[in-house]
Amino acid sequence: MSGHDRRAFLRGALVTGIAGTVAAATPSAAPAPPSPPAAPPVRRGFHGAHQAGIAEPPRRRTIVAAFDVVAESRAELADLFHSLTDRARALTAGGAPPDPGITAPPADSGILGPSAPSGDLTVTLGVGASLFDDRYGLAPRRPPALTAMPAFPDDDLDPAWCHGDLSLQLSADDDDTVLHALRDIARHTRGGMQVRWRMNGFTSPPRPSGTQRNLMGFKDGIANPDTGDPAEMDRLVWVRDQEPATAWTTGGSHLVVRLIRMRVEFWDRVSLSEQEQMFGRAKDTGAPLDGAREQDVPRYELDPEGKVIPLTSHIRRANPRTPETDGSRILRRGHNYDRGMDAVGDLDVGLIFTCYQRDPRAQFEIVQRRLEDEPLVDYISPFGGGYFFALPGVRDATDSYARFIQV
Repeated sequence: MSGHDRRAFLRGALVTGIAGTVAAATPSAAPAPPSPPAAPPVRRGFHGAHQAGIAEPPRRRTIVAAFDVVAESRAELADLFHSLTDRARALTAGGAPPDPGITAPPADSGILGPSAPSGDLTVTLGVGASLFDDRYGLAPRRPPALTAMPAFPDDDLDPAWCHGDLSLQLSADDDDTVLHALRDIARHTRGGMQVRWRMNGFTSPPRPSGTQRNLMGFKDGIANPDTGDPAEMDRLVWVRDQEPATAWTTGGSHLVVRLIRMRVEFWDRVSLSEQEQMFGRAKDTGAPLDGAREQDVPRYELDPEGKVIPLTSHIRRANPRTPETDGSRILRRGHNYDRGMDAVGDLDVGLIFTCYQRDPRAQFEIVQRRLEDEPLVDYISPFGGGYFFALPGVRDATDSYARFIQV
């Protein structure tokens, strides 16, 4: 049976409730010593050359949303971005809201109490290719690498969950903090933008240590560029542009969002050894199958035929670790999601995959082509997301997200 036929069978079985049998689990090797405990989360202020929420580790809770802009003119669009700046600056600073007076509605929802904690929220704003159409005269200022996200061969995209003029990610350690921020921003931007799609996500604490796990039970996002290395980030993540029309993009980064459902009912019937071979890592420790710890570097040169780490495994296809593929590395960020049950009673859970890079065509799309028809695609279904350009940071109290509109 071909890969596409097998996927069709599995997806059909999900709807009808048919389940096949899978080989029994195979015992794994003895567990390796645990990885060192994770460093405490990094907190940073709102202002800077880059937006917060990119280089910093993922927070415990997030909302990822896309919006359609309904502003009627370029001036109204600029006002929208000024409002977004003001609200992001205020929400990330925390503190008590202003007194609106006796007759006016409260200035804040109050769900965080009389004074919002400072430093608890991260706001990351992006723009989609559709914002640079003929509505606002911004076409000459479109980032050269920004396009609409294409459909890839293994996708099952739902248009209602794709694309958008804007992306907004709100992250914190508590659900009420991100919801408070979303309500506040929606209140202050009513008439300027409307929600197109929205997904809530969460990360898991280290279990027992190291990188978080996804809902397939594997550690997710182990092999990332070093965010503490400025040269590495400049090479792979941060955009540098000297063209007059698009120089404003310097300090930003291209964001790819992928909403990926996991077919966990089928995954949970697969043997442990087969699961590990599909990923190329041990499920308990996160180590590559030829290593002992999650941060061990796989030695593909010693295993050219893939007898230890299969040639079709996810980690080997995603990052072959050759000089030719080094430039296609991406900064992966991910959150799990749980939307309850679907219409036939199956779990609707999966991954909000986000990644940052200088150019999706030369990075994410290259990686995606290497992953086509990998064994894992039988158990995942990408159904939404989009490409966005995460704006450069707001430099100081006089700066604004609207800078690119006014240049």
